Amino acid sequence: MTKRKVLFIAHNHPSVRPGGAESYALELYEAMKASPGFEPILLAKGGPPISNTRKPHEGTLLGAVNGDPNQYFLYTEGFDFDWFHGTARVKDLYVKFFREFLTAYKPDVVHFQHTLHLGYDMIREVRNTLPDAPILYTLHEYLPICHRNGQMLRTNDEDHCIEESPRRCHECFPDISPQAFFMRKRFIQSHLSLVDRFLAPSRFLMQRYLDWGIPAAKIEFEDYGRSDFPAVAAAENGRPRNRIAFFGQLTFFKGVLVLLRAMQLLDQDAKMSRRNPAHGTASRADCIHLSIHGANLELQTGSFQTEFRTLLETAKQNVTFAGRYEPREIGRLMADADWVVIPSIWWENAPLVIQEAFIHKRPVICSDIGGMAEKVTDEVNGLHFRAGDPQSLASTIRRAATTPGLWERLCEGIPDIYRIEDSVTKLTGIYDALLAKFHSRKR
Repeated sequence: MTKRKVLFIAHNHPSVRPGGAESYALELYEAMKASPGFEPILLAKGGPPISNTRKPHEGTLLGAVNGDPNQYFLYTEGFDFDWFHGTARVKDLYVKFFREFLTAYKPDVVHFQHTLHLGYDMIREVRNTLPDAPILYTLHEYLPICHRNGQMLRTNDEDHCIEESPRRCHECFPDISPQAFFMRKRFIQSHLSLVDRFLAPSRFLMQRYLDWGIPAAKIEFEDYGRSDFPAVAAAENGRPRNRIAFFGQLTFFKGVLVLLRAMQLLDQDAKMSRRNPAHGTASRADCIHLSIHGANLELQTGSFQTEFRTLLETAKQNVTFAGRYEPREIGRLMADADWVVIPSIWWENAPLVIQEAFIHKRPVICSDIGGMAEKVTDEVNGLHFRAGDPQSLASTIRRAATTPGLWERLCEGIPDIYRIEDSVTKLTGIYDALLAKFHSRKR
């Protein structure tokens, strides 16, 4: 039987720059190869601003990815991108080059993983060029809702934002009128209205999009399926559980500065305990060590980089900055940790690192908001702390590292992860149902 084609579209490729949504897109692409009914194709944004590599040939925007005949970069330099509306200003990107790609490959299903750097117009081009192809869109964050990089944090006080409106968005961006925000929402929703099925990896994120206006009949919860990793051996019994690890992007929103401030507080407690042994459990926290595994520090603002390095210097006795890591290294790195900490100050959706920690039987210490609090159950398979509060995080880390039996109890509560093979089965079922619905309309 000839396999039908499913086209995955992503805003980046993890071989260029690591990130959660793009890593998941590649993982799904690889797993879909085993599907008896669908052949996957992956199209990912290439070139600036993600990388310095330019398109390899004049006359085409496409380039192969690592010699794989079903993976392509789409190079978009020269097509000025309108960040406010999420669209390329030169429409030839869609009506000429992307249309030629769709016409050549004729995918039966198009599944968007992201449209950042590419544009929402790609959805309309799929509908125009392939009217019989179902369109799916996995919502990885809140960029359609929030102009502040999809973070849903207020610009004046970093307070969490639970809803948008032209007035509220104008308060965050006084130079942009409420009318412009009204039109932004109308523009984005007009393109998204062409999507047949939205997939939300967390129920928290799904509710935000329902509130924003996506019809309930068009959206469903579908967690990230993950590939099996060789599980790391449990650490030997009887020793302190005082090794903490951070995995992720080194950005303000990921809360790494909050984490470093918490380590400062723990260092201060440790110094006090050395001067005064009666200080209490702080002496047991003296050996708490944090390893930071993350990338893209060089892409952050100068002020962020300065503060990061300053905090790192003050906490260097108990903090190791290990830098970027490859996905294949995750098992080895998890083996060197007892706890995984996720200190994000924004809502998050469904951080992949939570599943990676659970695969390797590592409890998670995370902020008590959004998709993190949904995926990690406090006192069952991890611990929550008050988001953005270094003191709360320091207290939680201290408790984690000094409470006998806590680590073992939380390890027992770690659930099995949702396997990528099961996700492929679920997704192909959705594809089949949508295709059958499209075909019935034609009769």
